[in-house]
Amino acid sequence: MNRWSIEISDAKFRHQPVLLKEALENLLTSKSGIYFDATTGTGGHAEAIVSQLEPDGKLICIDRDESLLEIAKKRLDKYKDKLKFGHLCFSQIKDFVLALKIKEISGFLFDLGVCSMHLDDPQRGFSFQSDGPLDMRMDLSQSKTAEFVVNQYSFSDLTKILFEFGEERFSKGIARAIVKQREKNKISTTFELRKLVESKINPRHRIKSLARVFQAIRIEVNDELEELGKGLDQATELLAPGGRLCMISYHSLEHRIIKERIKREVKGGAGPSDFPTSLCGRTLVPLGEAKATLRMVTKKPIVPSAQEIKDNPRSRSAKLWIAEKLPS
Repeated sequence: MNRWSIEISDAKFRHQPVLLKEALENLLTSKSGIYFDATTGTGGHAEAIVSQLEPDGKLICIDRDESLLEIAKKRLDKYKDKLKFGHLCFSQIKDFVLALKIKEISGFLFDLGVCSMHLDDPQRGFSFQSDGPLDMRMDLSQSKTAEFVVNQYSFSDLTKILFEFGEERFSKGIARAIVKQREKNKISTTFELRKLVESKINPRHRIKSLARVFQAIRIEVNDELEELGKGLDQATELLAPGGRLCMISYHSLEHRIIKERIKREVKGGAGPSDFPTSLCGRTLVPLGEAKATLRMVTKKPIVPSAQEIKDNPRSRSAKLWIAEKLPS
């Protein structure tokens, strides 16, 4: 039995959906449409979406973590006739939709970041708050783990990851400490990595640096930014005219990719010339050579209310971006 095969009615195991009301209000343009939850997790947003659909409405649910999908399937069992599930990542969205013989999607929801269950389970190795194996895989079927990154990547590659994906200004010192330590003993646990980071950081900055380091390694393990770029491109292509793309992001790297991509599609061309193509996931074209495909629905992203942040502190950095597909 899967160790997460639990009674999902237990609040301890239920991920609290962020910006739920705001996402639904903007996503559901037609209650008989076909919608796509690209980050289903344990099914919080999905349950709210499918419960609002008419009998002929459909919802496609995917996630990289098969364990979470099993929980979602159990939670959403009474709606099973309206659902399709897929264990896949963002870069596989288009192939999955085409395999279902679906031509257009009425709306996409991307709720990025890490599921609360991942953070709260020491065995998954996502958090520096509890001791566990250095894993950090969202998809347990993949081979690359945080332990591999920490112990096998070169000093220069570690430095680059910590600086670019964690925006950590002490990246060189931390990378050097990792390389020096692993020459003596393999680094295998979250607390071993935490101890190394703390040894190089002023106590006043330790918590923020730990968060940045763990974020950077997690992003590298799961190829999150590259996957996000590909997923947004494919979702934009598959979106029906008038359909909505709703994206909830949690840190500056996600914010930046979403903002630049929407800006590019709104202008009908490429993003700024210095925007890394490795984050875009497709070849950029000069401005003016392509027709605008999206429009911004709200001038600025929607953020959680003070009450939501109080009820769910993990929502404090969330931003909901909403774009609508223009007629071709």
